[in-house]
Amino acid sequence: MSNHKYRVLIVASHPVQYASPLFKLMAKHPKLNIQVAYCSMNGVQASYDDGFGIEVAWDIPLLEGFPWIQVENNSPKPSLGGKFWGLINLGLWNLIAKENFDAVIVYTGYTYASFWIAVLSAKLTRKKFLFCTDTSRLEPRNKQRVKTWLKKLLLPPIFNLADIVMVNSTPGKQVARSLGMSEERIALTPFAVDNDWWISQTNEVDRQLVRKKWNVPPDSAVLLFCAKLQPWKRPQDVLKAFAKANVPNSYLIFAGDGTLRVELELEAESLEIKHRVRFLGFVNQSKLSSVYCSSDLFVLSSDYEPFGVVVNEAMLCGCPVIVSDKVGAGYDLIRHGENGFIYPCGDVEQLTKILIEILANRKQLRTMGVAATERMKSWSLKENTEAIVQALDKLIEPVDLHPEKVS
Repeated sequence: MSNHKYRVLIVASHPVQYASPLFKLMAKHPKLNIQVAYCSMNGVQASYDDGFGIEVAWDIPLLEGFPWIQVENNSPKPSLGGKFWGLINLGLWNLIAKENFDAVIVYTGYTYASFWIAVLSAKLTRKKFLFCTDTSRLEPRNKQRVKTWLKKLLLPPIFNLADIVMVNSTPGKQVARSLGMSEERIALTPFAVDNDWWISQTNEVDRQLVRKKWNVPPDSAVLLFCAKLQPWKRPQDVLKAFAKANVPNSYLIFAGDGTLRVELELEAESLEIKHRVRFLGFVNQSKLSSVYCSSDLFVLSSDYEPFGVVVNEAMLCGCPVIVSDKVGAGYDLIRHGENGFIYPCGDVEQLTKILIEILANRKQLRTMGVAATERMKSWSLKENTEAIVQALDKLIEPVDLHPEKVS
């Protein structure tokens, strides 16, 4: 058996709860020898999250099971959130130029200076360059037409810098094609979570105990909204639809925090449904499975959502889902009427009709929940990792590989 492996540098903006399991799996792959380089330690170190409006540090291991280093950030004002000068990791230049990597994969967006440091170093030293994008449509979150126009102008040359662009959804693949990328230069790497971990967590949940803590009857129908309470997530649509549907013995749970929380609490009071609405605030990763498993139906109403891995999480916990047609995950994961529903974004009346139809139908909810879990069997980190290996197979000739050192 050959002892050749692809030696790959992975450049990541910061430790992310969804990426760490992927890196861990990649580190175990027989054809990969990876090194992760972090540009920031946000996530491990507590930091203020603009979306949640609070300080956040994830409560699950983010740095275990794979080799990693921290590259010094030379920015005078270090920050994330797409601010170009927030990440200036000059050390990436020598790391890429002087080490014998076969390929460089960048998970840091092109809106950071560090992306450009990485791409220039990789190109000048003739290393294969791949980058990952979660883009699923060109329309920006703020809907400004000028930004859409600029993307159409600027993204083709940016995408063409890559030997292969890694997209994480079918809509993402369609965007890449619209920008002039050929099929062989696009790799669909499914935006997935650690399926095995989530399924194992469901076995630990005491549904009745959780509902008791929520002050929700064990036999009630529970609708869950789990996301940041921000305008683009449109939580107010869910609140209005829930009130209009007025399904007997039903409750609405908001898991998440953000700028709209106070407004939503006041609106729940004005709609006279405050007694049937619960606000849990921010729920950290290790506690989320109990939230999904103790709910009957999940809804994500966003008008801007490149993918939405909370959909993966809910489905793995056996919770059928409703998503707006602006949620990227809907295209690949939702089979309308079988494991969930898709409705036109902002159409509260249509969302209301779906809630009336399904929220009190326990038998159908259970059937759809099983179908939701079944769908996730072929959308996992395994498919993601294999797609990356196949992309590297296309780019790297065996003669170019560096043999593993044998001790």
